[in-house]
Amino acid sequence: MRKQVRQKLIKEILQENVIYKQEDIVEKLNARGINVTQATISRDVKEMQLVKLPTQTGSYRYSMPTLKEINVEKKLSDTLSESYVSSAQNRELCVFKVLPGSGPAVANLIEQAKYPEVFATLGDDATVMIFAYSEEDAIKMENKLLNLINIG
Repeated sequence: MRKQVRQKLIKEILQENVIYKQEDIVEKLNARGINVTQATISRDVKEMQLVKLPTQTGSYRYSMPTLKEINVEKKLSDTLSESYVSSAQNRELCVFKVLPGSGPAVANLIEQAKYPEVFATLGDDATVMIFAYSEEDAIKMENKLLNLINIG
């Protein structure tokens, strides 16, 4: 079994059960027909950065690490402000030229923001291509992103 699939299952197990020790994870995976060793689970626990939280009874259980909530639009605004070169829109497409190395980060932040106008993004080293659902949506996205960096 691939590591990513196994770790996804571990996450599900943690959400559905109270897990006190790594052996409990091994047992739950074995019950699903997935044979793993405790050593494998130990590596997964470390890689997934699982944490042990106290329970009301004084014992400890495994949990996923808490993720810091980030303001995606603020991060996008900051990143785009620092890297913006130019933009253009044509039909359902919107292209942003950015400083070299910034394209993947900007594309990823646009995806994380889950703008309803965006079908998909593609970011290379210095370009971000935004695929919108319509020409109107592409225009909206260009304006929205330019307004984020006070250029609109």
